[in-house]
Amino acid sequence: MNPDLNKLQPYPFEKLAELKAAVSPASDKSHIALSIGEPKHLPPQFVIETLKDNLHKLANYPATKGVPELRQAISQWLERRFKLKPESLDPERHVLPVIGTREALFAFVQAIIDRQQKAPLVMCPNPFYQIYEGAALLAGAEPHFLNCQAENSYIPDFEQVAAEQWERCQLLFICTPGNPTGSVMSSEQLQKLIKLADQYDFIIASDECYSELYFDEENPPPGLLQACAEMGRHDYKRCVVFHSLSKRSNLPGLRSGFVAGDAEVMAQFLRYRTYHGCAMALPNQIASITAWNDEEHVLLNRKAYQEKFSAVLEILDGKLDVKKPDAGFYLWPNVQGCDKDFAQRLFAEQHITVLPGQFLARDSQGVNPGSGHIRMALVAPLDECIVAAKRIVDFVSK
Repeated sequence: MNPDLNKLQPYPFEKLAELKAAVSPASDKSHIALSIGEPKHLPPQFVIETLKDNLHKLANYPATKGVPELRQAISQWLERRFKLKPESLDPERHVLPVIGTREALFAFVQAIIDRQQKAPLVMCPNPFYQIYEGAALLAGAEPHFLNCQAENSYIPDFEQVAAEQWERCQLLFICTPGNPTGSVMSSEQLQKLIKLADQYDFIIASDECYSELYFDEENPPPGLLQACAEMGRHDYKRCVVFHSLSKRSNLPGLRSGFVAGDAEVMAQFLRYRTYHGCAMALPNQIASITAWNDEEHVLLNRKAYQEKFSAVLEILDGKLDVKKPDAGFYLWPNVQGCDKDFAQRLFAEQHITVLPGQFLARDSQGVNPGSGHIRMALVAPLDECIVAAKRIVDFVSK
Protein backbone atom coordinates (compact mmCIF):
# COMPACT_ATOMS: atom_id res chain seq x y z
CA MET A 1 0.00 0.00 0.00
CA ASN A 2 1.01 3.61 -0.48
CA PRO A 3 2.63 4.51 2.87
CA ASP A 4 1.42 8.10 2.52
CA LEU A 5 -2.11 6.84 3.17
CA ASN A 6 -1.10 6.52 6.81
CA LYS A 7 -0.54 10.28 6.94
CA LEU A 8 -4.20 11.04 6.22
CA GLN A 9 -6.25 12.23 9.17
CA PRO A 10 -9.89 11.20 9.71
CA TYR A 11 -12.34 13.44 7.91
CA PRO A 12 -14.01 16.09 10.15
CA PHE A 13 -17.34 14.30 10.07
CA GLU A 14 -15.76 11.08 11.35
CA LYS A 15 -14.49 13.03 14.35
CA LEU A 16 -17.90 14.65 14.75
CA ALA A 17 -19.68 11.28 14.73
CA GLU A 18 -17.39 10.04 17.50
CA LEU A 19 -18.03 13.20 19.52
CA LYS A 20 -21.81 12.82 19.20
CA ALA A 21 -21.74 9.11 19.98
CA ALA A 22 -20.57 9.85 23.53
CA VAL A 23 -23.87 11.57 24.44
CA SER A 24 -27.59 11.13 23.89
CA PRO A 25 -29.61 13.95 22.28
CA ALA A 26 -32.72 15.48 23.81
CA SER A 27 -35.58 13.19 22.79
CA ASP A 28 -38.20 15.94 22.93
CA LYS A 29 -36.54 18.03 20.19
CA SER A 30 -36.31 17.33 16.48
CA HIS A 31 -32.80 17.15 15.04
CA ILE A 32 -31.48 20.17 13.12
CA ALA A 33 -28.28 19.64 11.14
CA LEU A 34 -26.09 22.71 10.67
CA SER A 35 -22.86 20.78 10.26
CA ILE A 36 -22.64 19.70 6.61
CA GLY A 37 -22.40 22.22 3.78
CA GLU A 38 -24.91 20.41 1.60
CA PRO A 39 -27.43 22.77 -0.04
CA LYS A 40 -31.05 21.95 0.78
CA HIS A 41 -32.77 24.42 -1.55
CA LEU A 42 -34.59 22.80 -4.44
CA PRO A 43 -32.56 22.31 -7.64
CA PRO A 44 -33.77 24.28 -10.69
CA GLN A 45 -36.60 22.34 -12.31
CA PHE A 46 -35.45 23.22 -15.84
CA VAL A 47 -32.10 21.55 -15.14
CA ILE A 48 -33.85 18.39 -13.93
CA GLU A 49 -36.07 18.35 -17.02
CA THR A 50 -33.04 18.75 -19.30
CA LEU A 51 -31.33 15.90 -17.51
CA LYS A 52 -34.39 13.65 -17.91
CA ASP A 53 -34.73 14.54 -21.59
CA ASN A 54 -31.18 13.43 -22.29
CA LEU A 55 -30.90 10.20 -20.33
CA HIS A 56 -30.74 8.25 -23.59
CA LYS A 57 -27.25 9.73 -24.06
CA LEU A 58 -26.02 7.46 -21.29
CA ALA A 59 -25.49 5.02 -24.16
CA ASN A 60 -22.51 7.14 -25.33
CA TYR A 61 -19.01 7.39 -23.87
CA PRO A 62 -18.31 11.00 -22.84
CA ALA A 63 -15.04 12.71 -23.75
CA THR A 64 -12.75 13.81 -20.92
CA LYS A 65 -12.62 17.30 -22.41
CA GLY A 66 -16.42 17.57 -22.49
CA VAL A 67 -18.63 18.74 -25.33
CA PRO A 68 -17.70 22.06 -26.98
CA GLU A 69 -21.07 23.60 -26.05
CA LEU A 70 -20.38 23.11 -22.33
CA ARG A 71 -16.91 24.60 -22.52
CA GLN A 72 -18.37 27.54 -24.46
CA ALA A 73 -21.12 28.10 -21.86
CA ILE A 74 -18.54 28.04 -19.06
CA SER A 75 -16.24 30.48 -20.89
CA GLN A 76 -19.07 32.91 -21.52
CA TRP A 77 -20.23 32.69 -17.89
CA LEU A 78 -16.72 33.44 -16.64
CA GLU A 79 -16.44 36.43 -18.95
CA ARG A 80 -19.81 37.82 -17.82
CA ARG A 81 -19.37 37.14 -14.13
CA PHE A 82 -15.76 38.27 -13.70
CA LYS A 83 -15.64 41.07 -16.28
CA LEU A 84 -13.04 39.37 -18.42
CA LYS A 85 -11.97 40.65 -21.81
CA PRO A 86 -14.49 39.38 -24.41
CA GLU A 87 -13.39 36.08 -25.90
CA SER A 88 -10.23 36.10 -23.76
CA LEU A 89 -11.01 32.57 -22.62
CA ASP A 90 -10.56 29.99 -25.35
CA PRO A 91 -12.96 27.09 -24.63
CA GLU A 92 -10.48 24.76 -26.35
CA ARG A 93 -7.49 25.76 -24.27
CA HIS A 94 -8.55 27.36 -20.99
CA VAL A 95 -11.50 25.29 -19.70
CA LEU A 96 -12.10 21.71 -18.54
CA PRO A 97 -15.36 20.37 -17.07
CA VAL A 98 -14.92 18.19 -13.99
CA ILE A 99 -17.04 15.81 -11.93
CA GLY A 100 -17.42 18.27 -9.08
CA THR A 101 -14.51 20.26 -7.75
CA ARG A 102 -13.66 17.85 -4.93
CA GLU A 103 -12.19 15.28 -7.31
CA ALA A 104 -10.65 18.00 -9.44
CA LEU A 105 -8.87 19.67 -6.52
CA PHE A 106 -7.39 16.32 -5.52
CA ALA A 107 -6.41 15.35 -9.06
CA PHE A 108 -4.91 18.76 -9.81
CA VAL A 109 -2.33 18.39 -7.05
CA GLN A 110 -1.29 14.97 -8.34
CA ALA A 111 -0.69 16.47 -11.78
CA ILE A 112 1.14 19.57 -10.57
CA ILE A 113 3.63 18.43 -7.93
CA ASP A 114 7.16 17.72 -9.15
CA ARG A 115 8.44 15.01 -6.79
CA GLN A 116 11.99 15.39 -8.11
CA GLN A 117 12.25 18.82 -6.56
CA LYS A 118 13.50 18.82 -2.96
CA ALA A 119 10.79 19.06 -0.28
CA PRO A 120 7.94 20.59 -2.32
CA LEU A 121 5.38 22.65 -0.38
CA VAL A 122 1.65 23.00 -0.96
CA MET A 123 0.43 26.07 0.91
CA CYS A 124 -3.17 26.42 2.00
CA PRO A 125 -5.35 28.44 4.38
CA ASN A 126 -5.93 27.16 7.92
CA PRO A 127 -8.82 26.27 8.60
CA PHE A 128 -9.21 24.58 5.24
CA TYR A 129 -11.03 22.08 3.06
CA GLN A 130 -9.33 18.80 3.98
CA ILE A 131 -8.90 17.72 0.36
CA TYR A 132 -6.03 20.25 0.07
CA GLU A 133 -4.06 18.46 2.77
CA GLY A 134 -4.79 14.91 1.65
CA ALA A 135 -4.00 15.68 -1.97
CA ALA A 136 -0.66 17.24 -0.99
CA LEU A 137 0.37 14.28 1.15
CA LEU A 138 -0.52 11.72 -1.51
CA ALA A 139 1.36 13.72 -4.14
CA GLY A 140 4.52 13.55 -2.03
CA ALA A 141 4.40 17.19 -0.93
CA GLU A 142 4.32 18.80 2.49
CA PRO A 143 1.23 20.85 3.42
CA HIS A 144 2.10 24.26 4.85
CA PHE A 145 -0.72 25.93 6.75
CA LEU A 146 -1.37 29.69 6.77
CA ASN A 147 -3.50 30.68 9.75
CA CYS A 148 -6.69 32.62 9.13
CA GLN A 149 -7.53 34.56 12.29
CA ALA A 150 -9.72 37.47 13.31
CA GLU A 151 -6.85 39.99 13.49
CA ASN A 152 -6.27 39.49 9.74
CA SER A 153 -9.98 39.37 8.84
CA TYR A 154 -9.57 35.59 8.42
CA ILE A 155 -7.27 36.09 5.42
CA PRO A 156 -3.81 34.44 5.57
CA ASP A 157 -0.99 36.83 6.40
CA PHE A 158 1.18 36.16 3.38
CA GLU A 159 3.72 38.72 4.59
CA GLN A 160 4.78 36.26 7.30
CA VAL A 161 5.79 33.58 4.79
CA ALA A 162 9.58 33.32 4.62
CA ALA A 163 11.42 33.55 1.30
CA GLU A 164 12.74 29.99 1.65
CA GLN A 165 9.17 28.75 2.05
CA TRP A 166 8.04 30.57 -1.09
CA GLU A 167 11.01 29.04 -2.92
CA ARG A 168 9.83 25.53 -1.96
CA CYS A 169 6.20 26.31 -2.81
CA GLN A 170 4.91 24.62 -5.95
CA LEU A 171 1.22 25.22 -5.36
CA LEU A 172 -0.75 27.75 -3.33
CA PHE A 173 -4.38 26.99 -2.51
CA ILE A 174 -6.65 29.89 -1.72
CA CYS A 175 -10.37 29.68 -0.97
CA THR A 176 -12.36 32.83 -1.60
CA PRO A 177 -15.02 33.17 -0.32
CA GLY A 178 -13.52 31.08 2.44
CA ASN A 179 -14.74 27.85 3.93
CA PRO A 180 -15.52 28.12 6.84
CA THR A 181 -14.92 31.81 7.54
CA GLY A 182 -16.72 33.37 4.55
CA SER A 183 -13.94 35.93 4.10
CA VAL A 184 -13.37 37.32 0.61
CA MET A 185 -9.99 38.32 -0.76
CA SER A 186 -9.83 41.65 -2.58
CA SER A 187 -8.57 42.00 -6.13
CA GLU A 188 -5.56 43.87 -4.74
CA GLN A 189 -4.70 40.95 -2.47
CA LEU A 190 -5.08 38.50 -5.35
CA GLN A 191 -2.82 40.60 -7.55
CA LYS A 192 -0.10 40.58 -4.87
CA LEU A 193 -0.24 36.79 -4.87
CA ILE A 194 0.04 36.70 -8.66
CA LYS A 195 3.22 38.77 -8.43
CA LEU A 196 4.58 36.39 -5.79
CA ALA A 197 3.77 33.45 -8.08
CA ASP A 198 5.78 35.12 -10.83
CA GLN A 199 8.67 35.83 -8.47
CA TYR A 200 8.88 32.33 -7.00
CA ASP A 201 7.41 30.28 -9.87
CA PHE A 202 4.44 28.52 -8.28
CA ILE A 203 0.83 27.97 -9.34
CA ILE A 204 -2.20 29.49 -7.61
CA ALA A 205 -5.29 27.28 -7.34
CA SER A 206 -8.28 29.37 -6.33
CA ASP A 207 -11.23 27.43 -4.91
CA GLU A 208 -14.17 29.74 -5.70
CA CYS A 209 -17.06 27.35 -5.13
CA TYR A 210 -18.91 29.82 -2.86
CA SER A 211 -18.46 32.81 -5.16
CA GLU A 212 -22.14 33.10 -6.08
CA LEU A 213 -23.47 33.24 -2.50
CA TYR A 214 -23.09 36.87 -1.47
CA PHE A 215 -25.15 39.71 -0.01
CA ASP A 216 -24.46 42.83 -2.09
CA GLU A 217 -25.69 42.50 -5.67
CA GLU A 218 -23.54 45.48 -6.68
CA ASN A 219 -20.31 44.00 -5.30
CA PRO A 220 -19.92 40.28 -6.03
CA PRO A 221 -16.70 38.68 -4.77
CA PRO A 222 -13.81 39.11 -7.21
CA GLY A 223 -12.05 36.06 -8.61
CA LEU A 224 -8.48 35.18 -9.49
CA LEU A 225 -9.05 35.41 -13.25
CA GLN A 226 -10.66 38.81 -12.72
CA ALA A 227 -7.53 39.96 -10.88
CA CYS A 228 -5.46 38.70 -13.81
CA ALA A 229 -7.59 40.65 -16.27
CA GLU A 230 -7.26 43.84 -14.22
CA MET A 231 -3.48 43.43 -14.53
CA GLY A 232 -3.78 43.01 -18.31
CA ARG A 233 -2.76 39.39 -17.88
CA HIS A 234 -5.12 37.72 -20.32
CA ASP A 235 -3.12 34.49 -20.59
CA TYR A 236 -3.92 33.78 -16.89
CA LYS A 237 -0.35 32.55 -16.40
CA ARG A 238 0.13 30.44 -13.23
CA CYS A 239 -3.53 30.97 -12.27
CA VAL A 240 -6.28 28.34 -12.16
CA VAL A 241 -9.81 28.58 -10.70
CA PHE A 242 -12.28 25.92 -9.56
CA HIS A 243 -16.05 26.44 -9.76
CA SER A 244 -19.06 24.22 -9.19
CA LEU A 245 -22.82 24.02 -9.65
CA SER A 246 -23.22 22.46 -6.20
CA LYS A 247 -23.64 25.67 -4.19
CA ARG A 248 -24.47 28.08 -7.02
CA SER A 249 -27.35 26.02 -8.39
CA ASN A 250 -28.19 23.60 -5.53
CA LEU A 251 -26.97 20.66 -7.61
CA PRO A 252 -24.44 18.83 -5.42
CA GLY A 253 -25.59 15.45 -6.73
CA LEU A 254 -25.03 16.41 -10.37
CA ARG A 255 -21.28 16.42 -9.70
CA SER A 256 -20.60 19.18 -12.14
CA GLY A 257 -17.96 21.88 -12.07
CA PHE A 258 -15.02 23.16 -14.05
CA VAL A 259 -11.38 24.18 -13.87
CA ALA A 260 -10.16 27.15 -15.91
CA GLY A 261 -7.01 29.20 -16.37
CA ASP A 262 -3.44 28.95 -17.67
CA ALA A 263 -3.63 27.08 -21.00
CA GLU A 264 -0.27 25.33 -20.54
CA VAL A 265 -1.30 24.02 -17.14
CA MET A 266 -4.72 22.99 -18.46
CA ALA A 267 -3.14 21.02 -21.32
CA GLN A 268 -1.11 18.96 -18.87
CA PHE A 269 -4.09 18.55 -16.55
CA LEU A 270 -6.14 17.26 -19.49
CA ARG A 271 -3.41 14.71 -20.20
CA TYR A 272 -3.57 13.56 -16.57
CA ARG A 273 -7.37 13.38 -16.59
CA THR A 274 -7.41 11.34 -19.79
CA TYR A 275 -5.57 8.60 -17.91
CA HIS A 276 -7.45 9.28 -14.68
CA GLY A 277 -10.74 8.45 -16.40
CA CYS A 278 -12.85 11.33 -15.11
CA ALA A 279 -15.34 12.21 -17.83
CA MET A 280 -18.70 13.75 -16.99
CA ALA A 281 -21.74 11.84 -18.27
CA LEU A 282 -23.31 13.45 -21.35
CA PRO A 283 -26.76 14.05 -19.74
CA ASN A 284 -24.98 15.87 -16.88
CA GLN A 285 -22.99 17.96 -19.35
CA ILE A 286 -26.09 19.04 -21.25
CA ALA A 287 -27.96 19.83 -18.03
CA SER A 288 -24.94 21.85 -16.86
CA ILE A 289 -25.09 24.01 -19.97
CA THR A 290 -28.60 25.13 -19.05
CA ALA A 291 -27.50 25.91 -15.48
CA TRP A 292 -24.47 28.02 -16.47
CA ASN A 293 -26.59 29.93 -18.99
CA ASP A 294 -29.20 31.01 -16.43
CA GLU A 295 -28.78 33.57 -13.62
CA GLU A 296 -32.38 33.96 -12.46
CA HIS A 297 -32.32 30.83 -10.31
CA VAL A 298 -28.97 31.91 -8.81
CA LEU A 299 -30.43 35.26 -7.78
CA LEU A 300 -33.39 33.54 -6.10
CA ASN A 301 -30.95 31.22 -4.33
CA ARG A 302 -28.97 34.18 -2.96
CA LYS A 303 -32.14 35.86 -1.74
CA ALA A 304 -33.12 32.71 0.17
CA TYR A 305 -29.77 32.66 1.95
CA GLN A 306 -29.93 36.39 2.62
CA GLU A 307 -33.28 35.90 4.32
CA LYS A 308 -31.89 33.15 6.53
CA PHE A 309 -28.81 35.14 7.52
CA SER A 310 -30.94 38.17 8.42
CA ALA A 311 -33.33 36.13 10.56
CA VAL A 312 -30.67 34.07 12.35
CA LEU A 313 -28.28 36.94 13.03
CA GLU A 314 -31.10 39.05 14.47
CA ILE A 315 -31.90 36.26 16.95
CA LEU A 316 -28.25 35.63 17.86
CA ASP A 317 -27.37 39.33 18.19
CA GLY A 318 -25.84 39.97 21.59
CA LYS A 319 -26.13 36.32 22.59
CA LEU A 320 -23.31 34.76 20.56
CA ASP A 321 -20.08 36.29 19.29
CA VAL A 322 -20.83 36.01 15.59
CA LYS A 323 -20.69 38.32 12.59
CA LYS A 324 -22.15 38.24 9.13
CA PRO A 325 -19.56 36.78 6.72
CA ASP A 326 -18.50 38.44 3.48
CA ALA A 327 -20.10 35.60 1.51
CA GLY A 328 -20.92 31.89 1.57
CA PHE A 329 -23.51 30.11 3.70
CA TYR A 330 -21.54 29.53 6.91
CA LEU A 331 -21.45 31.30 10.25
CA TRP A 332 -18.18 31.11 12.20
CA PRO A 333 -19.03 32.03 15.82
CA ASN A 334 -16.48 32.37 18.58
CA VAL A 335 -17.94 30.31 21.42
CA GLN A 336 -15.56 31.75 24.05
CA GLY A 337 -14.42 28.30 25.13
CA CYS A 338 -13.85 24.75 23.93
CA ASP A 339 -15.56 24.25 20.58
CA LYS A 340 -15.73 20.46 21.04
CA ASP A 341 -17.50 20.79 24.38
CA PHE A 342 -19.86 23.41 22.96
CA ALA A 343 -20.80 21.22 19.97
CA GLN A 344 -21.24 18.09 22.09
CA ARG A 345 -23.41 19.80 24.72
CA LEU A 346 -25.45 21.62 22.06
CA PHE A 347 -26.23 18.27 20.46
CA ALA A 348 -27.09 16.66 23.80
CA GLU A 349 -29.26 19.48 25.12
CA GLN A 350 -30.77 20.99 21.96
CA HIS A 351 -30.38 18.23 19.32
CA ILE A 352 -28.50 20.58 17.00
CA THR A 353 -25.41 19.42 15.12
CA VAL A 354 -22.64 21.93 14.41
CA LEU A 355 -19.00 21.30 13.50
CA PRO A 356 -16.20 22.14 15.96
CA GLY A 357 -13.77 24.52 14.31
CA GLN A 358 -10.67 22.67 15.42
CA PHE A 359 -11.75 19.71 13.24
CA LEU A 360 -11.28 21.95 10.19
CA ALA A 361 -7.78 23.15 11.07
CA ARG A 362 -4.31 21.99 12.12
CA ASP A 363 -1.91 23.21 14.78
CA SER A 364 0.35 25.77 13.16
CA GLN A 365 2.65 28.35 14.72
CA GLY A 366 1.60 27.16 18.15
CA VAL A 367 -2.17 27.49 17.66
CA ASN A 368 -5.11 25.78 16.07
CA PRO A 369 -6.95 28.73 14.46
CA GLY A 370 -10.21 26.78 14.40
CA SER A 371 -10.27 26.23 18.13
CA GLY A 372 -12.94 28.18 19.97
CA HIS A 373 -15.12 28.42 16.87
CA ILE A 374 -17.93 26.34 15.44
CA ARG A 375 -19.10 26.15 11.85
CA MET A 376 -22.83 26.56 11.27
CA ALA A 377 -24.10 25.87 7.75
CA LEU A 378 -27.36 27.72 7.13
CA VAL A 379 -28.54 25.14 4.64
CA ALA A 380 -31.68 23.97 6.45
CA PRO A 381 -35.05 25.55 5.56
CA LEU A 382 -35.70 29.03 6.96
CA ASP A 383 -38.06 27.85 9.69
CA GLU A 384 -35.54 25.26 10.91
CA CYS A 385 -32.76 27.85 10.94
CA ILE A 386 -34.93 30.14 13.06
CA VAL A 387 -35.77 27.33 15.49
CA ALA A 388 -32.09 26.42 15.69
CA ALA A 389 -31.09 30.01 16.44
CA LYS A 390 -33.67 30.22 19.24
CA ARG A 391 -32.47 26.95 20.74
CA ILE A 392 -28.87 28.17 20.61
CA VAL A 393 -29.87 31.36 22.45
CA ASP A 394 -31.57 29.23 25.09
CA PHE A 395 -28.46 27.03 25.30
CA VAL A 396 -25.94 29.84 25.72
CA SER A 397 -28.15 31.70 28.21
CA LYS A 398 -27.82 28.71 30.53
